[in-house]
Amino acid sequence: MDKTQLKLELKRMIIAECQKQLTPEQIPDDAVLIGSDSSLGLDSLDALQIALAVKREYGKRIDGSNQTRAALASVNALADFILSDSSR
Repeated sequence: MDKTQLKLELKRMIIAECQKQLTPEQIPDDAVLIGSDSSLGLDSLDALQIALAVKREYGKRIDGSNQTRAALASVNALADFILSDSSR
């Protein structure tokens, strides 16, 4: 899977799941997604929505561990997590 295409798909998914009025181009690849540093204003409920969508679309489970929670740090981190060999 091409990482550039995956990041575009992830941005579209985030916009749809979190019901944001943005375009994918408005989300930088390295922008903080969740928390007080997020320019997108995403919260823990948004994180849950994203995690469920990632499981549904890519078969990758984002659970409560620090390693997989770090997957939600940015679009880059999420793409790397999906492309990793980890089955968690």
